[in-house]
Amino acid sequence: MLTPEQMLRIEPFFPLPHGVPRVDDRRVLSCILFVIRNGLRWRDAPAGYGPHKTIYNRFIRWSRLGVFNRILTELAAQSGETDNLMIDATHLKAHRTAASLLKKGLYPDVSDAAEAA
Repeated sequence: MLTPEQMLRIEPFFPLPHGVPRVDDRRVLSCILFVIRNGLRWRDAPAGYGPHKTIYNRFIRWSRLGVFNRILTELAAQSGETDNLMIDATHLKAHRTAASLLKKGLYPDVSDAAEAA
């Protein structure tokens, strides 16, 4: 679960509610990160995070609104220059339909994050 300090730092990037109280953004974002980090299907998300359909819908909505792109861009800009370069050699096997997620706008595109800054 994200700490309250972490959530406070990225809270300005989330859209404002439209009158109807929504499920806790911190809990939903924590679940999104958990599912993506562990390579789970949405329906395999732990029940403690809430309904998997809510988590999935929020991920899709925030992806289309560019919430994740703005968060990553701002956090990268706040980090400043470093002397370290990290290279990740993770190898993931993806299903052939995974390539279409970026085209449909369902997964954050961070390839132009440096240009936005």
